[in-house]
Amino acid sequence: MAAINLGIIGFGIMGERLLRAALDHAAAHVRPAGVWDPAPAAAARLAEVAPGVALLDGAAAVIEACDCLYVAAPPRAHLPLAEAALGAGRAVFLEKPLAVDLAEAQAFVAKAEALGARAAVNFPMASSPAVAQLSAWREAGAVGAPEGLAIEVAFATWPRGWQQDAASWLARRAEGGFTREVLSHFLFLTRRQLGPLVLQAATVAYPGGDAAETAVTARLTAGGVPVTVTGGVGTTAKDDHNTWTLQGPAGTIRLRDWSFAERLGEDGRWHQAADALPNEKMRPLVLKRQLGSVAAMTRGKAHPLATLREALEVQAVVEAILAA
Repeated sequence: MAAINLGIIGFGIMGERLLRAALDHAAAHVRPAGVWDPAPAAAARLAEVAPGVALLDGAAAVIEACDCLYVAAPPRAHLPLAEAALGAGRAVFLEKPLAVDLAEAQAFVAKAEALGARAAVNFPMASSPAVAQLSAWREAGAVGAPEGLAIEVAFATWPRGWQQDAASWLARRAEGGFTREVLSHFLFLTRRQLGPLVLQAATVAYPGGDAAETAVTARLTAGGVPVTVTGGVGTTAKDDHNTWTLQGPAGTIRLRDWSFAERLGEDGRWHQAADALPNEKMRPLVLKRQLGSVAAMTRGKAHPLATLREALEVQAVVEAILAA
């Protein structure tokens, strides 16, 4: 099949990553139809990254040029752009969170579902080989019936070093913070692996003013399985460290630092999957799979991407934690 035309609104870190993936790894699936970002530096960055891709003169122009719109703008712009694209008959691939306001997200999802809209959300773990390995181990009986899950996210600073250009909103309580930006990925993974999420209790620490959170803890269940969450800034020397650890009567498995699937051995040590790769090498493989699924979604075919409903459930838990 011919590649679908992909429009991109928002040429920050995620917009650039997806564009690079489209050009370098997924040309059979998607063809960049144009980019728009109001930031003055966007034109120069686009010319450097992809001189053959046009910077169009506004959101409407990108929507007109594409079959599917990728929305990588800050969260407050997600729903207006998605509604405009769906209204024009386009498919939509959204960054998370769906929105800043949970009630607005609920109304959007209900309307989109009623219309049978072609829409999905960019939780890359839907296409992760490491997550597929965890699932294979579970299916082979490596865990047994899950008894408990522990999620940990930790950061040397927030935003992370490579996100400083987006600190104007990532560092602020209204739209940013690591709970929305990072923890949400692991809540999505938990929902996919174990079942519906129910928050039981949470604590959150803010440093004052409008700054984003510096620490969270939470207890919840996923499909009835107890889940604990801890997250903090300044709790590791690493730019970014995370673990998702699932325990059962037959053993324990985990996802570490986004891309390492590991099993706890009888020797008490963690053992990586034979084909494990660091995240910087895994990411292009994941994004290629994501873009293949975006093409399938745009054509109205089955795909494994995160649904609007899944993203809404994750957002509801995230916002409840942040309001604790």
